[in-house]
Amino acid sequence: MDAEKLESEALGAISGAGTLDGLDDVRVRYLGRKSELKQALREVRDRDSGERLNRLREVLEAAVEERRGALERAALERTLTEDVIDVTLPGERIARGHRHLISQIRREVESVFLGLGYEVVDGREVETTRYNFDGLNFPAWHPARSHHNSLFFDDDTLLRTETSPSQIRVMESRKPPVYIISHGRVYRRDTIDATHFPIFHQVEGLAVDRGITLADLKGTLLRFMRALFGEERRVRFRTHFFPFTEPSIEPDVSCFACDGEGCPICKHSGWIEMGGSGMVDPAVLEFVGYDPEEVSGFAFGLGLERIAQLRHGVPDVRLLWDSDLRVISQF
Repeated sequence: MDAEKLESEALGAISGAGTLDGLDDVRVRYLGRKSELKQALREVRDRDSGERLNRLREVLEAAVEERRGALERAALERTLTEDVIDVTLPGERIARGHRHLISQIRREVESVFLGLGYEVVDGREVETTRYNFDGLNFPAWHPARSHHNSLFFDDDTLLRTETSPSQIRVMESRKPPVYIISHGRVYRRDTIDATHFPIFHQVEGLAVDRGITLADLKGTLLRFMRALFGEERRVRFRTHFFPFTEPSIEPDVSCFACDGEGCPICKHSGWIEMGGSGMVDPAVLEFVGYDPEEVSGFAFGLGLERIAQLRHGVPDVRLLWDSDLRVISQF
């Protein structure tokens, strides 16, 4: 290989490159893995030849970098002199974010109950079985205590299955009267479908005072649901069983999709269950040190996702967790 001829030819090609892409082609041709220089370096058998070829490689690499710097400076100067920005043009409007639909519903719920004189309290997402089950009168055999239905860390610690444990903590810390709501994420091993998800949001309410009756509970829930859904939505109450209330009732609201005619969303019943409620079981009052002969109370728990579905006609609860801007931007 004639090193002087190669050097002269390569330096001429480097200085003649007019663009960065052209310079990169020249670099590959003379310094790439398949270039004549690289092939010669692989075949070197003596020290003098190796030193001469390495000096040539260094000269060519330095020339490439020098030419690259010159081309980049020239491109910057062209940009500064030729590109003109009209500062009088209006800027691009940046889309503003907003609260998620569930956050909007949560604030509306808070507003309704703050207007009724309730206090909003926070609870723990990681709870003990004492507050999540024992204090709420769950018997030892109850399915909710099973690892198949709840998300346990160990035998005594789990992700809360409802926000009711905060009610036990509040009652343990103060004497009646108690008027509170608590809300937040809860966790269950639910099968995902149009109306169920393993993580969802609940709002729980509790009122404990002298002379509280079932009529007070029904009146409170009717006031709450009419404030959220309007006077035209039908509401019904069904008897039910919950370990922590006796008697227990479930409020249902007429299905938004079929208006009570029956469809897959409401499982052809015409109604969508909102949650559970009832009079606080005397065993729960005794657990926190209250005298059930002196005070009584009611409690209720409702799902915020269900409220969102009913309010806005969201056909599938999974849409609220997909973070799809086409859905979220509608609210």
